[in-house]
Amino acid sequence: MSEGVVAGESDAADFRMQVVAESIRLFAEQGYESTTVDAVAAAAGVSRRTLFRQFRSKEDFIFADHEQLLVLVAEQLADAEESGADPWWSVCVGAERVFAHFATHRDLAAGRYRVVSRVPALRDRELVTTYRYQRLFEESLRRRLPDVPRVRQVAYAAAVTGAHNHLLRQMVRGDESATADALRAELQRIHSTMIEPVHRDSSPGNAVTVVMHGADLSADDVADIVRKRLTWHAVP
Repeated sequence: MSEGVVAGESDAADFRMQVVAESIRLFAEQGYESTTVDAVAAAAGVSRRTLFRQFRSKEDFIFADHEQLLVLVAEQLADAEESGADPWWSVCVGAERVFAHFATHRDLAAGRYRVVSRVPALRDRELVTTYRYQRLFEESLRRRLPDVPRVRQVAYAAAVTGAHNHLLRQMVRGDESATADALRAELQRIHSTMIEPVHRDSSPGNAVTVVMHGADLSADDVADIVRKRLTWHAVP
């Protein structure tokens, strides 16, 4: 790759993925502290100077694709806002996009997991990066749903992020059941909690329960949701 490495968005993304892959390989082989910036630059086919035009520190190398993903998720949330798409589900779509990236690059994600688990500084950086996704989700909900209590927005964003992170960890550990479909099913359950299920008219004893659910849920799953909703919203 030439020194003019970022001629376009595609080139920039490819460069970042190359840096991530080579830094993970070198950190795994030589250790994080023992791997020099020059070694990563040589493996990526660029100079040290070019590398530092794109990254501020050695920690940045291994999380470079996260930086690009954060930009893409922010753009997706902005597009959803402009189009008027469901604010709650738009957050779920953002989480699915991140999961899809790492499912596509599963070996890379697994290698990073092994490296990060051995280096405290990288574990701290990973926690900060995870929280940045959650903050993006919270900020989107706050802009689009200003009348919804902040605690509900935070709880929802945390639930979506937590479900994503749990299944991502299971996937990189080799759990074949941790799939995009499994994530979607969990996100649909989380999303269903944000749909007001009970609407009452003024006539005593009359109530209508409306439940939105994913098409993959069984009749027993739907019945369980209805029972819970009726319990939560029961009139004393």
